[in-house]
Amino acid sequence: MRADGTAPAIAAALVATLATACGGGASPPAREATTPPGTRSPAARAPLTEPQGARSPSAGPQGAPGTPTGPQGERAGRPLAGKVVVIDPGHNGGNAAHPAQINRQVDVITGRKPCNTTGTSTDAGYPEHAFTWDVARRLRPLLLAEGAKVVLTRPDDEGVGPCVTERAAIGNKARADAVLSVHGDGAVASGHGFHVILPGLVAGHNDAIIRPSRRLGLDVRDAFHRLTGLPYATYTARNGLSVRTDLGGLNLSTRPAVFIECGNMRNRGDAAKMSDPRFRQRMAAALAAGMTRYLKG
Repeated sequence: MRADGTAPAIAAALVATLATACGGGASPPAREATTPPGTRSPAARAPLTEPQGARSPSAGPQGAPGTPTGPQGERAGRPLAGKVVVIDPGHNGGNAAHPAQINRQVDVITGRKPCNTTGTSTDAGYPEHAFTWDVARRLRPLLLAEGAKVVLTRPDDEGVGPCVTERAAIGNKARADAVLSVHGDGAVASGHGFHVILPGLVAGHNDAIIRPSRRLGLDVRDAFHRLTGLPYATYTARNGLSVRTDLGGLNLSTRPAVFIECGNMRNRGDAAKMSDPRFRQRMAAALAAGMTRYLKG
């Protein structure tokens, strides 16, 4: 851990990216997704995880880190040894081709929502599902390098769902120490910046995670702001934080969980950064730094 609190692997990832500034937009209601009841997606059957003693596979296309990490959670000096992290890349690449599946309503306690949605995109056509998958696959090896066990709620960007209910269940089953759902917003083009969404109290269901989720959200917000240079959203939330009770991924979680809208994909400035693989690497490093700070207590 460096003097500024940034773990070595995360610091190295930041040094390897370009320092750029921000862009922004306004947030529509939650765009969650899952496979409908009775349809088990590949992601729901086998969430992507790194078993102890395994070696991390390539993180994927376009230069994502894929350095072998060796035994997880056992090597002395790793700050996240023994911790379990669930990363939930919003939406999925096959959702648009299966409207009947993703539009099916599921119970999120405070109401009924579509199992999943297609998400948004930039005006140039870069889709949210591809953005969230790329950030997740860049984030994963950074957390593995610090000793965490990492579970992804979907194994690729070609499937359907899983439903928001199933995504929450993956984190619960893994007994995650922290759950992060990655998104890009689709708001009015004049708005820009990022915000973190915290779970609101749904009495009798998520009482136990409200306070730790707030701590997680603050650490993620502060690191993302500091290390990306992106401002807090100008069009929604307050000081980069929003509290909601309409998101199944938060209502149904029994583990500390937050969402992050990494920027507004409809804003020209934000879209340019979110479309840049170097800046996505910077975002991943910032998220890793925030999660590491939270998990180290």
